[in-house]
Amino acid sequence: MTKDIAISLKDISLLYPKNNKGIGSIRELITGRMKKQDSRMFTALSEINLEISKGSVVGIIGPNGSGKSTLLRVIAGIYAPDTGAIQVQGRPTLLVSVGTGFQQDLTGRENIYLTGSIYGFSMKEMKAIEQDIIEFSGIGDFINDPMRTYSAGMRARLGFSIISNLKPEILLLDEVMSVGDYEFRKKSRARIDEMVQSDATVVIVSHSKTILTSICDKVYALSSGKIVTSGDVDEAFEFYESDKE
Repeated sequence: MTKDIAISLKDISLLYPKNNKGIGSIRELITGRMKKQDSRMFTALSEINLEISKGSVVGIIGPNGSGKSTLLRVIAGIYAPDTGAIQVQGRPTLLVSVGTGFQQDLTGRENIYLTGSIYGFSMKEMKAIEQDIIEFSGIGDFINDPMRTYSAGMRARLGFSIISNLKPEILLLDEVMSVGDYEFRKKSRARIDEMVQSDATVVIVSHSKTILTSICDKVYALSSGKIVTSGDVDEAFEFYESDKE
């Protein structure tokens, strides 16, 4: 992989349990009692080939169940593909829509430090950016309230503010750009532009044509676990609209 490529996926395929609502299927898969040929498995990703250049903003679009979020988790290293090879230059940071990973009984401020520690930042480092995180999120005095009292939008805004202030090399966003009011969405897009200018690579999963067309260099459409377009923005949305019908 050349130095100008941040993410390289070659022939990536991933099987997944059809019923993943409980831990039973996962336990069977780990222990080997559920075989890959089992009828309870389905193909979540199939023969994915994709190269993403450093500093680019790439959008992923597709109907629910098409494999968008699974693809982000493969890039993040959360899921290991069954076949194929993945190479990532830089540490990927995944942010999902409602701030998954926050501890509900901790305050927003405490979750700032907890998240920072997960990503290897010291208390001193987080203290230096704490106020920037709070101001950007627009949470205000709610920062001292337990996370369980936050709306989904507030959690997502705080999560985006924390992650973006950590200045990740590779930022993976799963449906977070549509939260908050117009002003926060505008700030979020401006922050992504800042990260791109500082050589960060961004991959965004979204259903929003407005968001993806305004900030992405390329957009790929997924259908049934496969990339079905070439990266052209108009082509991706034409396929997406026809695929929904």
